[in-house]
Amino acid sequence: MITIRKGEARGRVNRGWLDAYFTFSFAEYHDPAHMGYRALRVINDDRIAAGKGFGPHAHRDMEILTYVLEGHLLHRDSTGEQHIIGPNEIQAMSAGNGIVHSEFNASDEEPVHSIQIWIEPTDEDLRPSYQQISFDAEEKIGRFWLLAGPKKNNERVVTINQDARLFVAELRPMQGASYPLAPNRYAWVQVLRGNLSLNGSRLNEGDGAAVSDEQELHLMGDAPEGGEVLLFDLQ
Repeated sequence: MITIRKGEARGRVNRGWLDAYFTFSFAEYHDPAHMGYRALRVINDDRIAAGKGFGPHAHRDMEILTYVLEGHLLHRDSTGEQHIIGPNEIQAMSAGNGIVHSEFNASDEEPVHSIQIWIEPTDEDLRPSYQQISFDAEEKIGRFWLLAGPKKNNERVVTINQDARLFVAELRPMQGASYPLAPNRYAWVQVLRGNLSLNGSRLNEGDGAAVSDEQELHLMGDAPEGGEVLLFDLQ
């Protein structure tokens, strides 16, 4: 079964410096029908003005992933980590038993477009941690490229404290990629940009889809430019 959540149905906040869409309930946007999906709690589509950002604020007991589409973000946190993240990188911060961090546009001239993801961890009160990994843009074209998973299979995948996996794929028009979904597993598909089809159903930029009881997901890039998509494999 595939249930599509249209991009225009998402929550939205526009504070001038921040223009954000919320796939699930977040901050002042509350929709009891969309509180998350399985362990996936937040997908925020953020556009941040030059020189602006989120000042220091605290989190705990949450796996927080950031994926940048355009521009660069400057990350600082209370463990002493300070990094800049840009396109074709994945940032993972385990808030654990408590962490304070800030995320600012690293440029005083250009906006930044980023996706913020929260996943609930399997355990509470873990030690906070930070990871950041880059990959070649070509590696996500025409296939699902693993960004995050529960175990450190290699040095190019960030580890999260949950039985979940995050993939990215960029598909040109009429270019397809398939993903087998194991029994009793669920998936969420989120279109970051462009247009694709999922098992024959068209998805536009900003659309998401909850998937259950499907043996395989087949995505194909649609006209005119194809698209980029995140795929979550969830318990």
